[in-house]
Amino acid sequence: MKYLLLTCLLLLFFVLSLFIGSIYIPPLEILSVLTGGEASRGVYSFIILSTRLPQALTAILCGAALSTSGLLLQTAFRNPLAGPGVFGVSSGASMGVAFVMLAFGGTMSLTGVGASGMLAVLLGAFLGAIAVTILLLVFSAFVRGTTMLLIVGIMTGYLASSVVALLNFWASAEGLRTYVLWGMGSFSAIPARFMPFYIYMVIACLLLSLLLIKPLNLLQLGERYAKSLGLHVENVRRLLLLLTGMLTAITTAFCGPVSFIGLAVPHLARLVFRTADHRQLLPNTMLIGAIVALGCQLICQLPVWSTLLPINVVTPLLGAPTVLYVILKKK
Repeated sequence: MKYLLLTCLLLLFFVLSLFIGSIYIPPLEILSVLTGGEASRGVYSFIILSTRLPQALTAILCGAALSTSGLLLQTAFRNPLAGPGVFGVSSGASMGVAFVMLAFGGTMSLTGVGASGMLAVLLGAFLGAIAVTILLLVFSAFVRGTTMLLIVGIMTGYLASSVVALLNFWASAEGLRTYVLWGMGSFSAIPARFMPFYIYMVIACLLLSLLLIKPLNLLQLGERYAKSLGLHVENVRRLLLLLTGMLTAITTAFCGPVSFIGLAVPHLARLVFRTADHRQLLPNTMLIGAIVALGCQLICQLPVWSTLLPINVVTPLLGAPTVLYVILKKK
């Protein structure tokens, strides 16, 4: 019953995101465009098919990806406050973008596209996130304890943030402004030609995460018990790090460092379904993550703002109270 209600809520938010925006479009015009007809004004078709629909799909996939990353990390490290941002992967992506936008400032060319262009920004974010993920994988071969590896991730994030702060200090005013806007997060920045790649990569990683349900359930019982049942804990942890790194890298590269969704949504899923079984928890975490991200996007595009708000303006309103609740509950 809960799953059905959440599915209906996701569909409702998806429809509302197509009908609501800073520019009013008559509902009949929207229905005409969605059913393959022609709108009375060409700009209506462009707004619906090239702006609102891609934004809604981006939000759904980003929310599912980040919430899945958070759940995988919280389970693997048995830490309720673990998340993509805590392990420094988001900071690594931010560092990659900072190098592109602030260090080179558009003077370097990359496969025919200026370094300040979308392709260079995407590659910078992706390479930065993957570099941090590889670094964590290397440390995981030497650091056995989950707590120590968590500390390594936090310190790596601090180092990346320090590099970003240094680049901000030397950056031009225009470069700094561009970087700050990117850092606020947005579901509207993906060009149409990159959408298929984004969709396929996120869906592939989500499907791979579903194959890890059994190892995740074993990890919850403790490392010793999992090993006694034949689970190679170190290899599973490395696989989880690689998978979460890929999910975070893809979403951060295309949407910016979206905050709190990866940290808060897994706890919301546990509160709603009151289960620790990943056969239910993992797919429902994806569903709730998609709903939360789409709901935040819907708030950002309300007509009262007269413009599209950055996504990180809204996500802390949900994420911060959830994290505080978890801290108080766990004492």
